[in-house]
Amino acid sequence: MIPILSMEFLLASGIGAMTAVGLYLIMLRRTFPVVVGLSFLSYAVNVFLFTMGRLNIDLPPIFSKEATAYTDPLPQALVLTAIVITFGMTALIVVLSLRGFLETGSDDVTLASQGGDEAESASRDGASR
Repeated sequence: MIPILSMEFLLASGIGAMTAVGLYLIMLRRTFPVVVGLSFLSYAVNVFLFTMGRLNIDLPPIFSKEATAYTDPLPQALVLTAIVITFGMTALIVVLSLRGFLETGSDDVTLASQGGDEAESASRDGASR
């Protein structure tokens, strides 16, 4: 019988919790929780990629003739690349949300529908037929 609190169960629960928190925060209608939610989601993906690589202790990362086994370096490289990309994208999203807040005076992310835009799009649709 598998113990309930095994390491695999704890990692899967942690990844699931980070994913759930990230998705919940993304669905809020303010810019700061959306940025934090995207960060949580990227952390969950990074931990998932890292756990899929299986941690092998005291094994070389590159195959050699003396070693009987080796550690796969691909998951660590993928996670490192994902961390760098996430940092850049988070900085971009923060700058865009700050500019949107400074221009509109609100950090609400909902789109306000305007009557004039709908009339223009309806007239364009009618003219194109």
